[in-house]
Amino acid sequence: MVLKVFFPSCCSSADSGILIGRWISEQNSAVILAVVHFPFIPVQVKQYLGEVQRVTKVSVSVLGSWSNSKQEKEESLSEFLEDLGTIFCHEPWIQISKEGDSKFWSCSTLQKHSKNPQEEEIILVYYDQRKVMLSHLHPPSDTAGQRAEDASKLSAIFDTVARSQVLFMTDRYDEGPIKLTHWQSDGVEASIIVELMKQASVPACMLLTFLLSLLSGICRSRVLKFWPLSFLWSKLSTCEQLGHRLQHLQVISSNKKAQNQNQLMRKANIFVSLLIDVALGILLMSWLYRKNLIGHLADTLIPVADHVAEELQDLLQWLMGAPAGLKMNRALDQVLGRFFLYHIHLWISYIHLLSPFIEMILWYVGLSACLGLTVALCILSDIIALLTFHIYCFYVYGARLYCLKIYGLSSLWRLFRGKKWNVLRQRVDSCSYDLDQLFIGTLLFTILLFLLPTTALYYLVFTLLRLLVVIVQGLIHLLVDLIDSLPLYSLILRLCRSYRLAAGVKFRVLEQQDGKPLRLLMQINPLSYGAVVQTYRLPTYSCYPKDSWASLCKKLFLGELIYPWKHKGEKQN
Repeated sequence: MVLKVFFPSCCSSADSGILIGRWISEQNSAVILAVVHFPFIPVQVKQYLGEVQRVTKVSVSVLGSWSNSKQEKEESLSEFLEDLGTIFCHEPWIQISKEGDSKFWSCSTLQKHSKNPQEEEIILVYYDQRKVMLSHLHPPSDTAGQRAEDASKLSAIFDTVARSQVLFMTDRYDEGPIKLTHWQSDGVEASIIVELMKQASVPACMLLTFLLSLLSGICRSRVLKFWPLSFLWSKLSTCEQLGHRLQHLQVISSNKKAQNQNQLMRKANIFVSLLIDVALGILLMSWLYRKNLIGHLADTLIPVADHVAEELQDLLQWLMGAPAGLKMNRALDQVLGRFFLYHIHLWISYIHLLSPFIEMILWYVGLSACLGLTVALCILSDIIALLTFHIYCFYVYGARLYCLKIYGLSSLWRLFRGKKWNVLRQRVDSCSYDLDQLFIGTLLFTILLFLLPTTALYYLVFTLLRLLVVIVQGLIHLLVDLIDSLPLYSLILRLCRSYRLAAGVKFRVLEQQDGKPLRLLMQINPLSYGAVVQTYRLPTYSCYPKDSWASLCKKLFLGELIYPWKHKGEKQN
């Protein structure tokens, strides 16, 4: 039988005393938490351990004795330490002693109440108590068998040290009857700045919670549920991002205490994400207004819009002729070309009508960057959508016309084969048609078939233009989602204090000698950066469609509308 003793490295130079910790019988392991020094009264030690056990819910007890022979030269000390085993009554009674200047330690066990005492092989494992207490173990999610069992054993050790935090709040300067040695025995770690921030955060969170409750009440009011406002709120990405950030503010301003480590990390990640987002937005705003880029952008917007309109007119004139040497249906070609040219004329008039107000609109849009860089990017995406609304209309017209002809040809093709689509049963059934129906179907099929190349060319050109706009908007939303979902606090923690995010442990052999316990050093393996992002990634407001390339090509062929993203609760067409 192997006995594993986890000993804190901070207690290696402690004075002689007794070892207190937790005995894990399932693993035949002892986790040493602190050393109680002489002199002490056993009754007071038992009362103190009872209070600690009541607060921490950890079965803390006296596990054995610790003898530092470099500090104590009395020969009767070892006998006295053995006699303590009869007072505290723990089986087995662990005895650890440091042999003067020797680098080897002796570790033995006593089993006074056992009828058949067995000699056990002892492994002495050193661990950094501060790192183990502050770290959060993340065992791999795909563990199975032996690896899952090892992960549960490590979790029990980490959980024991983390839940015994109350035990580490006493240092040598406390005027109590019991003197302890642990990782904070020289002084409890504290920061004046952190304590002041904790005191100031309470009224700040109360005020922020009150303001957010008013704002969320306004957002949930019936006024926003009427048609124009509800439509704009569901379609504009700026409104979606503001609602997403409002939920984040409600999470971090909540007065409910985090129940576990994951909730605490989520709050910290949201707070740091909001802080960096606002800081980047303020930097962008200062850069825009310091160099008067708003005025230059407003001056160049109208010429750019005119140039785009001229290019679209040239493209339509090319399509109305003989594009790439193709023979088009002239009547349909002229009708579609003039229809789209009229829409371009309307769009130019719409832009020139807004030209006196463009600089003022851009000036107020620049001020919105103080709400965060993501809000400014969402406003940019909405502006691109408004400026390219005519291209979207062209795409919708072409897609609907092309889709109508495709479905018409498929229905007429079933007519030739004596089939029809059963709407009730959602299947193709046999059907007999008379001569008039076959004649009319042949005429319609011929007309649609010869008009299809002209419609398909317009649909192809406007689909490419629409995809270009979709790609630009998709890149903007990818950047917004990256800022929203990236766990910045976890990544900073992984960079500066990697032991806080533990993926597991590794053991390094310190000393090994026959007749002496094997001495190991337990070191923490941090999570990889990819695992940190995957574990603590924040949810975003937009849901990208999971269509495969085959599904996407099928939608393009059938003329179905394609959107770059869809919001929650919105179905993909």
